[in-house]
Amino acid sequence: MTAPYDPSDREKVVAKLPAELRKELKVRAAELGKDIQDAVTEGVEAWRKAKERPAVDTSGGTSFATYLPAGLYGKLKQDSKTRNISYNQAIAQSIRLWLDGNPSPRPQSPRATGARRIIFGNQKGGVGKTSVSAGVAQALAESGHRTLLIDFDPQGHLTKQLGYPLLDIDNASLAKHMLGEARGALNELLVPIKGGDFEEHLWLLPACKDAFLLDAKLATSRSVRIKETALEKALDPLEQDFDYIVVDCPPSLGYAMDTALYYCRTRENEEANTSGIVIPVLAEDSSADAYDMLYEQIQDLTEDLNVLIAMLGFVVNMYDSRKGYVATSSLDEWNNIGDPPVLAIVPELKDQREAVRVKKPLLVHAPYGDQAGVMRTAARRIST
Repeated sequence: MTAPYDPSDREKVVAKLPAELRKELKVRAAELGKDIQDAVTEGVEAWRKAKERPAVDTSGGTSFATYLPAGLYGKLKQDSKTRNISYNQAIAQSIRLWLDGNPSPRPQSPRATGARRIIFGNQKGGVGKTSVSAGVAQALAESGHRTLLIDFDPQGHLTKQLGYPLLDIDNASLAKHMLGEARGALNELLVPIKGGDFEEHLWLLPACKDAFLLDAKLATSRSVRIKETALEKALDPLEQDFDYIVVDCPPSLGYAMDTALYYCRTRENEEANTSGIVIPVLAEDSSADAYDMLYEQIQDLTEDLNVLIAMLGFVVNMYDSRKGYVATSSLDEWNNIGDPPVLAIVPELKDQREAVRVKKPLLVHAPYGDQAGVMRTAARRIST
């Protein structure tokens, strides 16, 4: 299996840190495009060489885990004893030292030109579009970005897995707003996703079963362009409120998918690869066949409408090298495509399945697991 560290070179360490320090570390690491484990390692190495540091308030600390190079953990504990401070205080001081030495670049907020629009799509079902889109959205929000996660699949798996009810079929919904059949504002349907270090930065637009009818109604619409522009027109009032809008798309190649692809196109005066599609896949042949069909749909849309749709990359989901040649050779083929690149490889572990079972976000249920780390890696590569 692929993990975000080499177990032979690193060892897991756990400390208790206050929430604000954890959040500041995650945001800063994301801003600078650095793995959290590397940031903490740099901080620890610098702390060991530094003179006595000011104490950090660690009251109310909760569990924080990362990986340090083998042997560094023992040296840190010994230095803590020498300086007559607790191990938790040493970790906190190390992180504060790294933060002080690596100031925020304070890039211009994406909201200055509207939200960045990231859709997750693949015609094949069962590849993990829902789990990957949810995990990446949580990681973006955890890094301080105001993020909207949209369940655009009429099956509503995302909504249900996060523990929320589907919207009532007789009430307003995204589909009704797309078709001009809804009253009220779309933002009235948003619900905050609670928990973890992303709280107050992540919202959900739940699914409604009426989306099953969306393709048929789009197909019979009198408007020539509503098939492509319906999603964009519905979401336009929300864009200035968010840094990222993440869409979990249905497993189909129908009109609804066309609207999502058009929505994530590169707009005029927008930098390349700012918005686009991420394609979750498995390390097996049926995912490759499904990608071929999605690729053809994207090419047809770009030619028909004269637009650019950026394919940001693949996320190879549920990967386990122990499955043998089929898995390893398929992974090689995904990597060999080159453009779009493989953004991340999610190992086959129980964390995501457990999170779904208890109806909690992955980064709340297992925030320091390997899968959570991969979601952060994917989010960082998408956002930089």
